[in-house]
Amino acid sequence: MSRRALLACALALSLTTGCVAGTTTSSAPQTASAGRPFEGEVEFWTINLKKNYSDYITGLIAEYQRQHPKVKVNWVDVPGAESATKLLAAVASGDVPDAVNVNSVELGRFTPSLEPLDAYFDQAALADFQPNLVEPLRFDGKLYAVPWYNGGAPVAMYRRSVVEKAGFDEKTPPAGFDEALALADKVYQETGVHGMNSIPDVNVLRYYGIEPLSADRRTAAFNTPEAVTVLEKFKKSYDGKGIAPGAISKDIRSLPQSLDNGQVAFKPMANAAELLNTQKNAPDVYDDLVVTEPVKMSTGGYLLLAQQAFSIPKASTNKKAAAEFIKFFTNGVNQLAFCKIVPIYPSTISSTKDPFFTEAAGGDAMATARQVIVKGLPQLQYQPLGTDKDAELGEYFLEEVRAFLQGGQSAQEALDAAEEKWNQALAA
Repeated sequence: MSRRALLACALALSLTTGCVAGTTTSSAPQTASAGRPFEGEVEFWTINLKKNYSDYITGLIAEYQRQHPKVKVNWVDVPGAESATKLLAAVASGDVPDAVNVNSVELGRFTPSLEPLDAYFDQAALADFQPNLVEPLRFDGKLYAVPWYNGGAPVAMYRRSVVEKAGFDEKTPPAGFDEALALADKVYQETGVHGMNSIPDVNVLRYYGIEPLSADRRTAAFNTPEAVTVLEKFKKSYDGKGIAPGAISKDIRSLPQSLDNGQVAFKPMANAAELLNTQKNAPDVYDDLVVTEPVKMSTGGYLLLAQQAFSIPKASTNKKAAAEFIKFFTNGVNQLAFCKIVPIYPSTISSTKDPFFTEAAGGDAMATARQVIVKGLPQLQYQPLGTDKDAELGEYFLEEVRAFLQGGQSAQEALDAAEEKWNQALAA
């Protein structure tokens, strides 16, 4: 669940699925600052979009150039695995793009080479962006990026025909992981179907208010009595088969028991992009799903680990034109158009007011999910681990949790071992 949600989020953010035939007249691009003459050549970088979304991007560029005939936009699309490397090389050479798509996880390492955007994006220019998505892009009080799209707030998915036998009420779904564990156990007792695939990774601990790292990000901070209690709660459910036995598999893309194969009853937190896979691979399950708000953090919000954003390198020689193009490219109308052709979610408030997000025709699960997601966007809390070893640390933690769930060690031993691995990795 949490692991799978993160995977789905990564897939949505990298935009490796789906295709697009082009934009429509109902979603025609609009400029954010019509009538102002800008001049220059803007080199514009995106990440992994050309294969499936070329029509959308080229359509926006063509419209902007029509409105600003003295501006030439050169689009460069960079493979996702190479985006950070290529930007580092460009910065080192001094031959930089003018407007560059940056994954927020990578932003911190580039800020010394980026132009603060405050002089180009005043309060009016930022007014339509979700404040909780803008503020994390500031460092030392300066804005270094403008938000674009994200994987959205999570949703919860329940197989109605199964969970109702355990007394599930979709109007009051589990509000936290403790309630989700209780429901999982009851589902198995009443139906013989495993409740869920959730195991306590480091982000589940964060939902309980347990911080994974020290404030300076140099040492592990999760080894607490509270964390021991959390792990033991999940072990009890795992032993009782409320959590499916295959949840400990390292192959998180193909867990032995899943929602799609009918051996799991619900996901208390997932990325909505997973719904598309269920719709394609298990249409009977999809038709049986009820989508609700997911479990929440102890703060009442939802954890956001990454978002896509735009920055301007310091070495750019055409910052003004680049900033104006970014304003256009990320405005509410253009973000909405993008959301209609790929399962991503906007950083602009106006986009979420469209019927595409506010109406759920016929109770369709994906349409309902969009409503849940836009309601949750203001509660997203962007809190990555913030190290250059986030994936490595996460796997170290899971290795010890898997051993614990299988009875190979106690909860305290698992946390001790994970802490040691984290501190060694962070010190390297």
